[in-house]
Formats: sequence, structure tokens, C-alpha cells
Amino acid sequence: MKFLHPAELGFAVRCKLADLGAAARLFVRLLLCLGPVLRRPALLRDQIHFMGNYSLAIIAVSGVFVGFVMGLQYYYGLQRFGAAESVGMLISLSLVREFGPVLTALLFVGRAGTSLTAEIGLMKAGEQLSAMEMMAVDPVPRILAPRFWAAVIAMPILAAVFSAVGVLGGWLVCVPLIGIDSGAFWSQMQSGVDVWLDVGNGVVKSLVFGFAVSFVALFQGFEAQPTPEGVARATTRTVVVASLTVLALDFVLTAMMFSI
Repeated sequence: MKFLHPAELGFAVRCKLADLGAAARLFVRLLLCLGPVLRRPALLRDQIHFMGNYSLAIIAVSGVFVGFVMGLQYYYGLQRFGAAESVGMLISLSLVREFGPVLTALLFVGRAGTSLTAEIGLMKAGEQLSAMEMMAVDPVPRILAPRFWAAVIAMPILAAVFSAVGVLGGWLVCVPLIGIDSGAFWSQMQSGVDVWLDVGNGVVKSLVFGFAVSFVALFQGFEAQPTPEGVARATTRTVVVASLTVLALDFVLTAMMFSI
């Protein structure tokens, strides 16, 4: 087993601390760029269309099939206890609290997060960002900030679409296919789901995931090596780091919202 020399270990730790410092500075700059972004709504609109509209198909299709599976699994589980009529409430609670925000964020990483990293990385490799800096144009408010805030805005909307079509998919399986009473399905869902406690917490989760996913994707692209191999590695790191970040944040937020 090979042990690192103390100098090598210290150098590695110093590099990681420098990366964390650069990430913190970039995150603060992106937050402070909200005003300039709002003064140029065309840039924000285009990025929302790019990330939100182009991700809508995979989000909707995935939500329908997740609703199908949840309807079957929950029905057969609840039927053992004579509570099959509560399947609508369980589907909706699972979607708005957990599966909607989390699965939307993971799908968003694969669809839009990788695209953001590759786009910024290729701009860096093609020296477009350096050219902007030579012309006294800061690329952070002009290039990164509109994409960051567009992802933050698009994520809750996509999560709401995922939850809505998931509930619809569960209804299609439970009511027309299995034969549960439609009135019982909807009434149990209405009585069991609280707008502020359940839906509101799901919206907060999706907002936090939007901040995390978009920042990881932009930071990896902004710090990528300006080579094809460097951009490819940055895109891979985006998927790994953003997915793990979403799952870790989901645990922390769930513990804060529903356990305390």
C-alpha cells in the first residue's frame, strides 16, 4: 500500500481548498447578478426555453411511467390492509414530497446540466470567454448568470409538471385499469395532502435542487481544462457531483422539514 508523502498530501489539500474557495466566490457572484439578469429579460427567457422546454418531454414521459408503477405497487401493498382507497393520497404525497423534486433534479442533471457544462467548457476551449474578457466584458453576468437563474426558475416548474402527470398516471392505472372508485381516489388525495406542508416543502426542495444542479454544472464547465478531454471529464463530473449533491440535500431537507 502506497502512502502519500506529507508534501503531496498538503499540496492535494491546498488544491481542494482553493477549489472550494473559487466555487464559493463564483456562487456569491452568481447570486449578486440577479439584478443585471432581470434587466436583460431576453437572455433569461431564452435560457428558460432552452432548459425548461427542451427538458419537458423527458420529464413528462418519466412522470407518467413513475405514476404507473407507483399506482400498481401502492395498490397491491395497501390491498393487504384493506386500504386500497388511500392509494391516491399515497401517490400524491410521494410525488409532491419526494419523487417529483428528486427525480426531476436527476433528470435535469442528465439533460440540461450536462449541456450547460459542455457549452461553457467548449466556449472556454474555443477562447470565447477569454475574448470577452479582452473586450472588458465579464462572462459571469453575461454568460453564466442567465443560465444559472433560468435553471433555478425552470426546476420548480418541471417538478410540478412531473408530479401532476405522475398523479394522472397513477389515476389511469388505479381507476380505469384496476377499478378503484374515482371519487375515493381524488377525495382521499385532497384530504391527505396539505398545500403548505406538502406541496410547499416540495417547491422549496426543487428550488434548492435548482440552485445546486445549475451551480455544479456551470462551475464544472467554467473550470474545465480547455481541451476536448477536459470538457468530457467536466461533463462526467457534473453528472456524478450533481446527482450526489441532490441526494445528500434531499436527506438534509427531509430531516429538517418532516422529522423535526
